[in-house]
Amino acid sequence: MRALPSNPATSCPSVPLPFIVRVTATLLLALAAAGVCLALHTPLPWMIGPLIAVSLASIAGLPTASHTPLRNAGQWTIGTALGLYFTPHVVSLVAGVWWAIALAIGWALLLGWGFGRWLHGVHAARMPHVPAKSMRATTYFAGAIGGASEMTLMAESAGARTDLVAAAHSLRLVVVTVTIPFAMQWSGLHGLEISPPGAREVNPGGLALLAVATGIGALAMRALKRTNPWFMGPLLVAMGFTVAGHSLSAVPAWMSNTAQLVIAVSLGVRFSREFLHTAPRWLGSVALGTFGMLALCGAVAWLLAWATGLHPATMILGTSPGGIAEMSITAKVLQLGVPVVTAFQVCRLVAVLLLVGPMYRWIYR
Repeated sequence: MRALPSNPATSCPSVPLPFIVRVTATLLLALAAAGVCLALHTPLPWMIGPLIAVSLASIAGLPTASHTPLRNAGQWTIGTALGLYFTPHVVSLVAGVWWAIALAIGWALLLGWGFGRWLHGVHAARMPHVPAKSMRATTYFAGAIGGASEMTLMAESAGARTDLVAAAHSLRLVVVTVTIPFAMQWSGLHGLEISPPGAREVNPGGLALLAVATGIGALAMRALKRTNPWFMGPLLVAMGFTVAGHSLSAVPAWMSNTAQLVIAVSLGVRFSREFLHTAPRWLGSVALGTFGMLALCGAVAWLLAWATGLHPATMILGTSPGGIAEMSITAKVLQLGVPVVTAFQVCRLVAVLLLVGPMYRWIYR
């Protein structure tokens, strides 16, 4: 059984093309796919089009590539844009549903553990060549709803099959990122924003100051070795300005669109020809289980919406088993309660990263 490539930034490292050529060609493919999705009026055209096109090209064996600084710049832009939504009124609103965020965190931990147990029940007997301890760690960390890179690193320290863990998280993220926006658009759920961002106009001077400040925030988070520094740092700095009532500038639409494109490319190049050979039954189970988690999260979201008075669409994005950037971008483009979705997703990620490791040691001590 062949493993996924060790460097997720490139999907075909053996192709003798200059790296810059591969990156440029991949970006052009992503741009063309975004244009097609714009013409077809699909949801999130700047993310879904590039994500699907680059994923398929990578699986087909084409020399796709993603440049890490571009992905970081994309996360930087999205983090800054989302931070502008946190006006004092919105912060008060989010703080008022802290108990719902706590319940969502508990639900995410329980759901991830249950998904892992289900994967173990399905595949333990089918993979007798994998030691029992390794299989237990593999299914546990593959089921946890957290960042792919962080879960893979934790899985490696526990002796798990890291190729299976990485494949599970990559596939889960793509399934959620593609499924939810289409479901939202087809159901007519959009334009329900709780509160518009504080800054609505682009001010060149303010934008430059905002870029410098959020860039410093990103570098500080990286120096502190925090998770997702290029997203979390700018998000926190932009939130600080907005909460204090300083509306420096809005983020131009073209910057947000470009950011979505490069983030989608960075996800798409994780796939390769080898990806489909990484235990096809395992991938099938992960896909099936992800749809099951979406259904369960939808039910929990409706209950939280009833209890909080927030719209169910906002709660669905806040509790979905996707990534922070992807779900927050969905909320931003479809205008579905960006601050609430971002708060739910950020708090869940932090809690999962802090608790998943100790939970594993406690459960399987």
